[in-house]
Amino acid sequence: MNSKVNPKRFIDIVLSFFGLIVLSPFFLIISVLIKLDSEGPAFVKLKRISRGKEFSFIKFRSMGKDAHLLKTELAAFNNRQDTPFFKMKNDPRITKVGRFLRHHYLDELPSLINVLKGDISLVGPRPHEPEEINLYRNKYPEVVAAKAGITCVPRLYNPHLTFEQEMALEQGYLKNQSLWFDFKILVKTLAKVLKDRPEG
Repeated sequence: MNSKVNPKRFIDIVLSFFGLIVLSPFFLIISVLIKLDSEGPAFVKLKRISRGKEFSFIKFRSMGKDAHLLKTELAAFNNRQDTPFFKMKNDPRITKVGRFLRHHYLDELPSLINVLKGDISLVGPRPHEPEEINLYRNKYPEVVAAKAGITCVPRLYNPHLTFEQEMALEQGYLKNQSLWFDFKILVKTLAKVLKDRPEG
C-alpha cells in the first residue's frame, strides 16, 4: 500500500479546511444578502468537468431564477463568439448582490468545499461546463484530463485573451507544474483580486 501523501493534495486540504473555518462568518452574511436580494437558494451546484469527469461545482448564486433558460436567448450578445465559452458584459441575469460578489470573486468562495472533497485543486485549469468541454475535448485532451482548479494561469492575464491563448497558458501550466509555481499563481491571484474589478 502506498502511504506517500501527495504534497499538492495535502496543501489543498490544509488551506481549504482553514479557509472554510475562517470564512464561515462571511458565508452566513453573504447567504443572507443573497436571499434578501432575490428569490432562490444561496448556493448553486453547477455542472463542471475536472479530470475528464463531471462534478457539482459549488458557488454562491449570483443570477436570478431560471437564468440558465435565458442563455440561448442571449447567445447573440456573447462577447466571446470566437470561443466555446459564453461571457456577456452587463449580463441581465446577474442580480444586484451577484454583481457585487462577482466583482470581488466572492461567488467562488464555496468552491473551497470542492477542493476539500478533492473534486478540484486550488490551482489548475479552469473547470468548464460539459457543453464547452465537448467542443475542444479532442483538441486539448491533456487540459480536459487534468484536475481543475479554483484559479488558473489565464486568470492572471488580460480578460480578452483568445481561446487559443488561454489553452496555450493552460498547457504551459501543466508542463511546468510544481508547488512553487502553484504558490506564485495563488499569490498573484490574491493580488489581482485585491486590485482589479473584472468586467460584467
